[in-house]
This record gives sequence, structure tokens and C-alpha cells, in this order.
Amino acid sequence: MTAMPPGIESLDYELPGARSPGAFAPILVGVVGSGNLEVLLESRPGATCRFHVETSARGFGAIWEAVVRDFHQRHDLAGVQVSIHDMGATPAVVSLRLAQAVAELPGGQP
Repeated sequence: MTAMPPGIESLDYELPGARSPGAFAPILVGVVGSGNLEVLLESRPGATCRFHVETSARGFGAIWEAVVRDFHQRHDLAGVQVSIHDMGATPAVVSLRLAQAVAELPGGQP
């Protein structure tokens, strides 16, 4: 087994979307802390949804990709930057925080 170097792992995903909420003020949900995370949604130009994940739980890229793709399949956002700062949250907590953030978009869930 190969040891992972210590530190924060950064992961990036970009997916095409069809639902643009239009311009909106940044939305922040959650708190970075032991076993939790924060999600920041920001408006951005374009027809894609970008995800940037910074996590202390290294080596879980495949799980992060599955959670991001599941979220995107349900919401199909475009013109949104999603930034996630994680300190070891479970996939269920990540999904909950993402849903809370989307619920705060103008007009509710797109």
C-alpha cells in the first residue's frame, strides 16, 4: 500500500448543464470543522457547472466524482461555480449540504 503525502487534496470537475439560475449573490452553507464541510455557490458565465473540492480526506477522488455526478444529474446546473471545503464529511453530508445550497438559489430549486 502506498502512503499518501499529508495535506489537502484538490479535485476539479466540470460538467455541461442546462439549467441556469441566472446571476445571484454567493450562497454559503455549512461550516468547515471536524467531520463537516462548507459549500459555496457562485454565479459564473458559461453553460457548465464547475466543482472545486478541497478535502483533508485524500484518496477518495472516485467517491467525490460519484457524489458530484449524482448531484449534477438531479439539478443539471449551468453557470454555477460550486466550491466545497471538506474536513472529512460523509457522502450523505456532502449531498445534504449541496441540496441546502441549491434550495437557496433564486426561485428555489431550479
